Amino acid sequence: MSDGTGDGAWRMPASPYRGSWRLAGRFWPTVRDDPADAEAVSHKLSVRAGLVRQLAAGLYTVTPMGLRVIQRVEAIIREEMNFIGAQELLMPVMHPAEIWEATGRYGLSEQFRLEDRGGRKMVLGMTHEEIVTWHAARELRSYRDLPQSWYQIQTKLRDEPRPKSGMLRVREFTMKDSYSFDADEAGLEKSYEAHSAAYARIFDRSGLLWYRVESDVGMMGGSGAHEYMAPSPSGEDVVARTASGSYAANVELAVSVAREPDFGDAPGALEEFATPGIGSIDELAEFTGQHPATLAKSVVLVADSGPVLAIVRGEHQVHEKKIAHIIGEHRAAHPEEIREWFGADPGSLGPIGVSDQVRIVADSTLETGHYVTGANRDGFHLRGVVLRRDFQAETADIRTVIEGEESVDGQGPIELVPVIEIGNIFKLGTKYSEPLGATYLDENGQEQVIIMGSYGIGPARVAMAAIEQGHDENGIIWPTGIAPFDVHIVLIGDSDSPQGEYAGMLWGELSDLGLEVLLDDRPELRPGEKFAEADLLGCPVRVTVGKRTLPDGPLEVMVRRTGEKSEIALDGAAEAIRALWAGLAAG
Repeated sequence: MSDGTGDGAWRMPASPYRGSWRLAGRFWPTVRDDPADAEAVSHKLSVRAGLVRQLAAGLYTVTPMGLRVIQRVEAIIREEMNFIGAQELLMPVMHPAEIWEATGRYGLSEQFRLEDRGGRKMVLGMTHEEIVTWHAARELRSYRDLPQSWYQIQTKLRDEPRPKSGMLRVREFTMKDSYSFDADEAGLEKSYEAHSAAYARIFDRSGLLWYRVESDVGMMGGSGAHEYMAPSPSGEDVVARTASGSYAANVELAVSVAREPDFGDAPGALEEFATPGIGSIDELAEFTGQHPATLAKSVVLVADSGPVLAIVRGEHQVHEKKIAHIIGEHRAAHPEEIREWFGADPGSLGPIGVSDQVRIVADSTLETGHYVTGANRDGFHLRGVVLRRDFQAETADIRTVIEGEESVDGQGPIELVPVIEIGNIFKLGTKYSEPLGATYLDENGQEQVIIMGSYGIGPARVAMAAIEQGHDENGIIWPTGIAPFDVHIVLIGDSDSPQGEYAGMLWGELSDLGLEVLLDDRPELRPGEKFAEADLLGCPVRVTVGKRTLPDGPLEVMVRRTGEKSEIALDGAAEAIRALWAGLAAG
């Protein structure tokens, strides 16, 4: 039968309700079992619920059902970005390499690089600071052009070394990135706070529990940054925070007040003692009977400038990024290098008698107390080692905070919470505008460098974080703001039956009231299968229409989050369901 297009192929009739679906004939590929390699709940459920399909490691196709969720997140983002005066544009994914070379970021390990047929070096964009600044340098000429805020929702590509956890760690993804351009630091502060407020509204409207935390600027650079984190057991980042939220920071930047152990009286001089077979802090603590905090842990690193001995208390760990801020890029020393520089093997190392070629960096906590350290002689340690008296070292915060240590704001102990990063904001300053020549003429005709900010959100990460925070043994429990549909009608029976006709009418009435409605009118599925898939998909409200519905009702309605079922009369059913959904959305 022809549909009037001339090719004789059948096509699904267009719905008069563009936000609503009838499922019969639709592509929605659910599966019963978890993917074999899946660990994160969001990975398992996004595959089972037919939201995504994997093409290769870190590469996913988003299905029509999954795209609905992401598009609802993007709609919220657009509304809030537009509200603060940001303007949407769209920049290319492929960039000339020389623009990245100008900022010193060409050749990043996560960067995809290629050449065009003419041999010109190109980059596949993992972010767009360079490109947006290149445009700003050519379009923004005067102080009258400022401030500006531009954003896009665009594909990014990152050569992720360990893609895993489904859509949480991928090689290709969509990101909202926005950029502010201001005349001075005061303007940047206003743009930064405007984005911060917009992000709060975006994540609230997306139904997430989230934290705003201080963070490291990382490869982005600049003078300051914050991250937006959604707590989840599957999170690969960790936030240190107080229970009240008075203090919150990524562990890369977090500080705390270390617990002070009982050091006892300090020996008047160093005391060497034998420690046969002792190779770890735990073994040394058991051997000496001392608390690990009174022992010093020595870690040997190799920086571009040479060997570095990093020292922390025995209960602490050297934080890679904190030490990197001091010594730069580095690696762990090889055993033969350690033997050459210290004359001993790991487990017997310390700062006493170390060669001048070894740079020593001690954590600030070592400023007080006396410690047991390795003697740089296999099988021996030294007791009573005191910083400044017995050895000299640079001191800085180079340790990872420990849960239970006191917050620096005095508002209680630190807790460590695994989180998913869902957004970030950066004060870039002139990191990109200066090398790329983004300047303007001020009121006096003097050339000044534009001050920039950068702000990112991952729509798919928002969706996956919502799954992590909202699910049960039966499937996903979506927040009302980003659910694929507001109401899921389960039809028990055929579409041409009386209950089928009523379900279609209710579907239309709810759609007319502004709801996006999914009507499961598939004839091939049994009722139990439809209910199981409705729970798996997790729309906020489920309505069942079957033989018992007609002629007098009532309709059975279930709230997915609570599992609470209720009955409503057929007369005014659409308005009652709309009111129920509105109450959930407001709550």
